Amino acid sequence: MVTFLSGGTGTPKLLAGADAVFDPAETTVVGNTGDDVVLGGHLVCPDVDTVLFHDGGVLDRETWWGIDDDTAETHEELRRLADEADLGSGPRFLPPERQTEGREIGRWRRFSGVAEFMHIGDRDRAVHVTRTSLLDEGQSLTEATRVLADAFGLERSLLPMSDEPVATLIHTPDGLQHFQEWWVGRGGEPTVEDVEFRGADDAATTDAVDAALDDPVVIGPSNPVTSIGPMLAVPGFEAALRETTVVAVSPFVGDEVFSGPAADLMAALGREPSTAGVADSYPFADAFVLDEADPTELDRPVVRTDTAIDGDDDSERVARAVAEALEVAG
Repeated sequence: MVTFLSGGTGTPKLLAGADAVFDPAETTVVGNTGDDVVLGGHLVCPDVDTVLFHDGGVLDRETWWGIDDDTAETHEELRRLADEADLGSGPRFLPPERQTEGREIGRWRRFSGVAEFMHIGDRDRAVHVTRTSLLDEGQSLTEATRVLADAFGLERSLLPMSDEPVATLIHTPDGLQHFQEWWVGRGGEPTVEDVEFRGADDAATTDAVDAALDDPVVIGPSNPVTSIGPMLAVPGFEAALRETTVVAVSPFVGDEVFSGPAADLMAALGREPSTAGVADSYPFADAFVLDEADPTELDRPVVRTDTAIDGDDDSERVARAVAEALEVAG
């Protein structure tokens, strides 16, 4: 058994061709939920859903977001209505007093559906409606995720990192922004002053996550700050990683990041935006998988390969390096 910690596109890309190395039936994925938003009343879980759609065989692998060939008539009509009614555009947080009303799971990340700032396809939306309705019926996020995983025929076990709300919030000179507003709605602007995982202190790991963290853990090439950081902020999560074997794949080659905002976010938090900075962020990691061109020398075992993942053959190659690193670390 092995457990992958997943956020963004890095770990899903690693998993995409890894079935020849890691049997899906013996693999658990713990998904980041700090990126989750409530948009127009529906809970959207982007990092969980990327794995859900990929393993269900429907992911749009051009964007690594949403369902392939999905229509978007509802999304387009929402934007048309906002334009015709002169309601403006862009992300719209609900008023502060509304952020803590209603479903507890939605706290601190509630956005209006007016001019919907995230692209949500029609079939994709059905997932969010179903998830939200299951929560309203009294199921936990873990239980609702299991129902959706069964509906998509997943062999892999897919778990949210917690059943409680944790919101990744970006502090900027222009005020507080949710991560999705900052990255999707505003293209990573303006500069980052700080990153907050609001609610993490009051969140808890579930029994299912605790059991998954007893197995060897792989941290894929995901963003250390906003993909993995929310998990580490949940009490007990990092302590559990210190008690098991952990292998991490760097999302950097030296000081060059493969994609996404990891470098800017790490620099904003005073961390070196590099493989060395990733290693400092993961003091509990027993071994690393680094690119063969990465000049970084670490004080822990390293397995090197070409870590660029552009297709399933690439992900299988990196997965084999991960398996080798697990053996070295174990």
